[in-house]
Amino acid sequence: MDAIPKAVQGDVGAVLEGKNERGVKEDLLEQLDLVGLTERQVGQLSGGELQRFAIAVVAAQRADIYMFDEPSSYLDVKQRLKAGRVIRSLLGPETYVVVVEHDLSVLDYLSDFICCLYGKPGAYGVVTLPFSVREGINIFLAGFVPTENLRFRDEEISFKVAEVDRGNEDDQKRFSRYKYPACTKTLGDFKLTVERGDFTDSEILVMLGENGTGKTTFIRLLAGLMPADPDPDLGEPVHLPEFNVSYKPQKIAPKFESTVRNLLHKKIRDAYLHPQFISDVMKPMQIEELMDQEVKNLSGGELQRVAITLCLGQPADIYLIDEPSAYLDSEQRIVASKVIKRFILHAKKTAFVVEHDFIMATYLADRVIVYDGVPGVDAYARTPQSLLSGMNLFLKNLDITFRRDPTNYRPRINKYASTKDQEQKLAGSYYFLDSRD
Repeated sequence: MDAIPKAVQGDVGAVLEGKNERGVKEDLLEQLDLVGLTERQVGQLSGGELQRFAIAVVAAQRADIYMFDEPSSYLDVKQRLKAGRVIRSLLGPETYVVVVEHDLSVLDYLSDFICCLYGKPGAYGVVTLPFSVREGINIFLAGFVPTENLRFRDEEISFKVAEVDRGNEDDQKRFSRYKYPACTKTLGDFKLTVERGDFTDSEILVMLGENGTGKTTFIRLLAGLMPADPDPDLGEPVHLPEFNVSYKPQKIAPKFESTVRNLLHKKIRDAYLHPQFISDVMKPMQIEELMDQEVKNLSGGELQRVAITLCLGQPADIYLIDEPSAYLDSEQRIVASKVIKRFILHAKKTAFVVEHDFIMATYLADRVIVYDGVPGVDAYARTPQSLLSGMNLFLKNLDITFRRDPTNYRPRINKYASTKDQEQKLAGSYYFLDSRD
């Protein structure tokens, strides 16, 4: 992705026109939300815009085999599904599509067959025979290939996470409760309106919404990195509670001029030497193997693992974690989810997480904050609500439905306009929490 602006010169419309062998340029611009970008230079595109442009260029050409390497990177949930529909539309009697993808829900939505890869990174890899979609993803999550009688992971991943009933005040008394007021934040032409909300310790709140709806802005408000707008009625500033916060930003730009070991020693000396932190965070995140590497030489995934470790290692009341799945492969995403969830539960802290990987989001979430409105113009952050009602609202906005896999309870996207999709939409149940559904 980073090399595309260096290799491709010109504006978006002209480059697409030059590749428009199938005569579908206008359709692709519409489907991938590129209509307003046709006169923009390729070098000026953001990560998400560049990804959608790259997908459009590939889809516009005539070919026997179309190949996509991680098409969901940089895209929000809505854009991932739109990209998925474009990629599936390329299938034909004499055309094939091959996709490498780490977001398992998008992979489920895209695929007709799945090949799992296992082995030792940097040493060797093995590709299995094709399986059906459900069977292939479940084999990956189970860490066991039944046709080869081979185990490639020590433990199985299950998504059967019980939802806590927070409607009972007797239960709520066991938690430390915190509140934040309703507020607004204006940044240029963009306005974010935040409904009042509350949260407890030992809780993870996942923020769900499109890119440009102010999720990172809200995190920065909570972190005290920017002030809220003054109250229009009183003319006084709105004060958010002051929390001791540890913040992992969305974009990680390493500037530290030494090794990972020295960085950890400088930033989280007490935590990274503590046996509990080593066993709960550092070992699962495989930080030990990075200790003597220069921070500036780390890959995107390695940087992400170090950034998550640094965030969790800081003593804080609230952990604000922005897109922890970025640059991580499927296996690392599962590990990172388990590490974050276990740490927040055991440390009796609170986490606000921004995440576009749907499986990772549903695994992490105790409650959700749903964002809606017009991206980049006017957005609303709803009050925190239960996983079931929040997911229903979010998925209704996206016009997609999910069901649960009966084996490991992972969320599965229903194919658009399928029988199951239509049944759930008629029933108003866009997200099924109960495995019996």
